[in-house]
Amino acid sequence: MASGGWTHASLAGAIGVDPKSVERWVNLGRTPRRATALKAAEALGEDVHALWPALRQARAARAVSPELVALYDQRADLPVSVFVDLLAAARERIDVLVYAAVFLHEAYPRLNDLLRERAAAGCAVRIAVGDADSENVQQRGQEEQFGHGIESRCRLALLHYRPLAGVPGIELRTHGTTLYNSLYRADDQVLVNAHVWGVNAYGAPVWHLRRHDSGSMFDTYADSFNAVWKTARPVEA
Repeated sequence: MASGGWTHASLAGAIGVDPKSVERWVNLGRTPRRATALKAAEALGEDVHALWPALRQARAARAVSPELVALYDQRADLPVSVFVDLLAAARERIDVLVYAAVFLHEAYPRLNDLLRERAAAGCAVRIAVGDADSENVQQRGQEEQFGHGIESRCRLALLHYRPLAGVPGIELRTHGTTLYNSLYRADDQVLVNAHVWGVNAYGAPVWHLRRHDSGSMFDTYADSFNAVWKTARPVEA
């Protein structure tokens, strides 16, 4: 107001309110009704949400989609316990699609034991890790300026998971697909780690989905996993 030469009275007159209302906005931090705020912002030449952030209509994830449980800015924001607890709660199916994701074994050395326990309890476990010799894995390393790092991490991931090859109820495969998302599925829930060109997976967003009758996102990712799985090569015991 000061930079534009506005007074309480002049702004009030321009938008049709009492000058005392403008005074309360300025001195007491009151928030006007949305329609009034829009008029005031237009008169001042400012963004209405910059003037009154409280008017920003933040909606819960469920209001956006019945399947969206949570959205995280980057995978690094999630403690490993989120992944572990999700997998531990599975009763029917666990699907993991990654290039490497060695952070799981590094932060939770009992991961293989957990997967064996789930399989022994009747849970079908499918793990697909990146083929270090595939062109797509090597290309990802160049895009992320990580050189041969991703290839070596794929080999390390396979080394971590190899003891599970041949365990009843667990299937282990390698794939060479272009990985658009890493998937961590447990029954009707999935953590989707989106991949961003030139950004390592730990710096990319993650959304947590739960299957819902009125949604289709969960099934889209489940179908994507199945499509990759068909192209993947089994790892022998």
